[in-house]
Amino acid sequence: MSARVLDGEIITTRLDDVRAYDGVRTRRVLAFIIDYCIVALLTIPFAILVFFLGLLTLGLGWMLFSVLVPAVAILYIWNTLGSADQATTGMKMMGIRLDRLDGTRIDGLTAVVHSVLFWAGNVILTPLVLLVTLFADRKRTLHDLLLGTVVSRSDR
Repeated sequence: MSARVLDGEIITTRLDDVRAYDGVRTRRVLAFIIDYCIVALLTIPFAILVFFLGLLTLGLGWMLFSVLVPAVAILYIWNTLGSADQATTGMKMMGIRLDRLDGTRIDGLTAVVHSVLFWAGNVILTPLVLLVTLFADRKRTLHDLLLGTVVSRSDR
């Protein structure tokens, strides 16, 4: 717990409140679904751009299709999760946000590393990464434990 003593009173942070983690696991899964629907929609205009770029470069630009979806997803994560809100659009809709345990703000690089570790964990462990949330404190996943982050309710 990160309690501070100020003028003889113990001050605790919002992250110390157990209510900040009610329903986080379900909200997190739903936010993931919403976010990747948004990424899929954002990929369409970039795919059209890459198509025309491929025509202009006699087919060389079409090699960008191999990295198109990850690149769009990384840009989306960098600009939303790495913003001042510390939440993607799906997370905002579900009322959750990503916080660091030390109280500092999530930057774009940390947001991208968080997402990449999530995908790497899914490739290696399949959706079993969510089982960690059943045993970890504050319903943290494996990549949350590695980065010192936590997903909490933004309304509490």
